[in-house]
Amino acid sequence: MGPPDHMKVLKRLPTSKPPFELSDLKRAIPPHCFELLILRSFRSLFRELFLICTLYYLASNNIPLLPQPLKYIAWPLYWFFQGLILGSLWSLTHEISHGAFSGYQWLDDTIGFIIHSALLTPYYSMKYSHRNHHANTNSVEYDVIHVPKLKSHRLYSKILNNPIGVVLKILFDITFGWNLYLLFNYTGRKYEGIASHFYPQSPMYTDSERRLILLSNVGIFVSLYAYYNIVVTKGLMWTIYMCGAPLLVMCSVLMVLTYLQHTHLSIAHYDSTEWDWIRGALSTVDRDVGILNWLVHDVPRNHVLHHLFPRIPHYHANEATKAIKPILGDYYKYDDTPVVKAFWREMKECIYVEPDDGHKSGVYWFKNKA
Repeated sequence: MGPPDHMKVLKRLPTSKPPFELSDLKRAIPPHCFELLILRSFRSLFRELFLICTLYYLASNNIPLLPQPLKYIAWPLYWFFQGLILGSLWSLTHEISHGAFSGYQWLDDTIGFIIHSALLTPYYSMKYSHRNHHANTNSVEYDVIHVPKLKSHRLYSKILNNPIGVVLKILFDITFGWNLYLLFNYTGRKYEGIASHFYPQSPMYTDSERRLILLSNVGIFVSLYAYYNIVVTKGLMWTIYMCGAPLLVMCSVLMVLTYLQHTHLSIAHYDSTEWDWIRGALSTVDRDVGILNWLVHDVPRNHVLHHLFPRIPHYHANEATKAIKPILGDYYKYDDTPVVKAFWREMKECIYVEPDDGHKSGVYWFKNKA
C-alpha cells in the first residue's frame, strides 16, 4: 500500500543534477509545437477582448437597473469574472513578451505594450525583470519574484509564523502584493538602490534598457489619463465599479497564481554554491486550477514547460508537456489541489527556507517552525 495522495503531492523533487539535458527534452517535443500560428494567436487575443467587452456591456447596461439587494450580488460577480478575464488577457500578453505570439518582435512588442499599459503594467519593465526571473529561477540570491525569506528574517520566521500572522499576510498579499511588487519590488530580491519597475535608473535594469523603461512609464501615464477622462465623463464610482474593481481582482489573481507556481513544500531553492539553470527551471509547479485553466489558456498546467521552453505558445503547451513528462520523471511536479486549499496550505507551511538540519548545504527547503 503506497503513501496517501497528499503525501505523494508533497514528496520532494530530486536536487541532484538531472540525468537528461535540455536538448533531450527538446528532441522529445514534436517540432510543430515550436511553430507560431499567427491566426491562432490572434484568435486567443480576440477571444479575451470579446469576453471583456461583452461583460462590460452586460454589466453597464443591466446591473444599474436591478433592485438594490440584487446589485450587492451582481457587482461582485462582475468584478470577479471580469477580473479573471483581465488576468487571462494579462497572461496572454506575458506570452507575447516572450516572443511566443506572432514571430515578429515589432508586432509582439506593439501589442504587448498597448495591452499591458491598459492593464497598468509597465510592459518593457516587466519584460526585462521577468527575463531575469527565467534566468535565475529559484535562486535565493538572484531570482526576482517570490523570493523566499531565510529563517534569519525575524518577521517571517517568528512574528508572522502563526495563524493570525498567516491570515494577515494572505490579506495583505492578495490586496496589495502585485502592485507593491511593481512599485517597490515586494517579494523580489534585494538590490542596492531603488528597485522599482517604474524607475528607469533602477539597478534591476541595464543602461541599454532604461529608455524603454521610460517608454513603459509613458504608456502607464497615457492609460492613467484615459482612466481620468472616464472619471470626468462617467464619475468616480462608476469608474471604480466598472474598471477599478476588476483590475484589483486581476492583480489578486496574478499574485495568487504566480505564487502557487513557485511555492511548494516539495521544491527546493538554491544558493550560488548549488544553483544551476535547469534545476532552477525544474523547481516550479504545474497546477490544476479548475475553470481557470480555460480562462488562462492552461498556463498553470504547463508552467514547468514554460520555464524550459518559454517560446512554445499556449496552444501547443499541453502536447509539449505530455511529451516531456516521461523524461522528467521524478523531476516533474504536478499538484491538482484546489486553488483555495493549496493557497492556504502554501501560505501556512512555506513561511521561510533553510537547509535541512540547519546545516549549510546550498539547498534550501520551505519550513514553518520557529
